[in-house]
Amino acid sequence: MKKLLFPLVVFLPVTAFAAANNIGSCGLGSKVFEGQRGLAPQVLAATTNGLFGNQTFGITSGTLGCSQDGVVTSAWKTAMFIDGNKSQLARDAASGQGETLDALAALLKIDAQDKAAFVSLTKARHAEIFASVESAEAIATQLKAALQSDARLAKYADAV
Repeated sequence: MKKLLFPLVVFLPVTAFAAANNIGSCGLGSKVFEGQRGLAPQVLAATTNGLFGNQTFGITSGTLGCSQDGVVTSAWKTAMFIDGNKSQLARDAASGQGETLDALAALLKIDAQDKAAFVSLTKARHAEIFASVESAEAIATQLKAALQSDARLAKYADAV
């Protein structure tokens, strides 16, 4: 029994972490638990994909809700940056210039031709983006929403 529980205790947290990063977004697990929210469905979707190895098959074959042209993204760097620079980022966005705002634009891979629009957006929507300077998550959520609402900058929203 101990041999059976050991892999679950060791690998379940890893699977849960992977699910939080959208690992269960395609594959059989995503189909079985589609539309459900919360930790348990995410873990079960990722576990289903891991146990049956179907997500790799889905990506390779373009089935099970997977696509072959997907982009691997990682918003954790952006979240960490915002968390470590909340106050300075809010000041830079309010003034429409600054090193921290430039660094965020670089982190989001804002193209040079879109940078002025990005700076303008963060300045114009400062009050809603930085409504809660204490919460990096709230800032990221509002920044993502602001980017999504702008036709020119919407393509950068997934990086937040």
